[in-house]
Amino acid sequence: MCTTCGCDRGNLYIEGDERNPHSAFRSAPFAPARRPPQRIIRIEAGDFAPAEHPSGQLDYGQGEAGTHAPGLSQRKMVEIEIDVLSKNNLIARRNRERFHSRKQLVLNLVSSPGSGKTTLLTETLTRLRQRVACAVIEGDQQTVNDAERIRATGTPAIQVNTGKGCHLDARMIEDAMQRLPLEEGGIMFIENVGNLVCPAGFDLGERHKVAVLSVTEGEDKPLKYPHMFAAASVMLLNKVDLLPYLNFDVEKCLAAAREVNPEIEILQISATRGDGMDAWLAWLEAQRCA
Repeated sequence: MCTTCGCDRGNLYIEGDERNPHSAFRSAPFAPARRPPQRIIRIEAGDFAPAEHPSGQLDYGQGEAGTHAPGLSQRKMVEIEIDVLSKNNLIARRNRERFHSRKQLVLNLVSSPGSGKTTLLTETLTRLRQRVACAVIEGDQQTVNDAERIRATGTPAIQVNTGKGCHLDARMIEDAMQRLPLEEGGIMFIENVGNLVCPAGFDLGERHKVAVLSVTEGEDKPLKYPHMFAAASVMLLNKVDLLPYLNFDVEKCLAAAREVNPEIEILQISATRGDGMDAWLAWLEAQRCA
């Protein structure tokens, strides 16, 4: 369970695992996962204690847990988070050791929906085709659309559908990578579910998180979602070819990213026009050889 939003595994489905009896996707791709009867719980007003600022906004991000859930104390939420993340981190450590033993560079691509992650990835894979072996784990709530786009480049890919889940976790990666062989010294790209909140807290065993932010979003996105940009090693500012048509302050965006993460590396790119792609590939090569 994700302690940020309470999502569960839902109808988790990994391509090639059609025999999984727990997958609602197996027989009905878009059928909701079965839910137990819901018990009505009376919520007392005292359960809600947001910080109230002079400007009038309510802040539920205060307290030991840094979040809020009706009916759960801050202490209980911290206990749940410790339990969930400690188990996830054990598997992530195992994943990382396996990747390291095979000298594989593994990157976790994270962003909002519509940032251009998949287009960036297909263009990257096309340019890397003759240079290094690559493989992709695709994360989405439903469909295999993105995995099919990746395979069209000639790169092996496997789709992981998370159902109600809003992020990939280390166990999903462990299950998927066993079905997706990658040569020693290759690059594994993990395209996470489009979400700038929950993936920040889940280690998958990757070497770096790569945050993709498009100029069609807001320049203050790093300040709105600081945990993700603080966890990322590099930020790719995508779709810069659209800047002439948008009211987007690039310098303000870069300053916002560095405010939450002074060490973050920033590359400005356009996956469709090719701006900055050479710098991105050079970064990949440097990381692979590190």
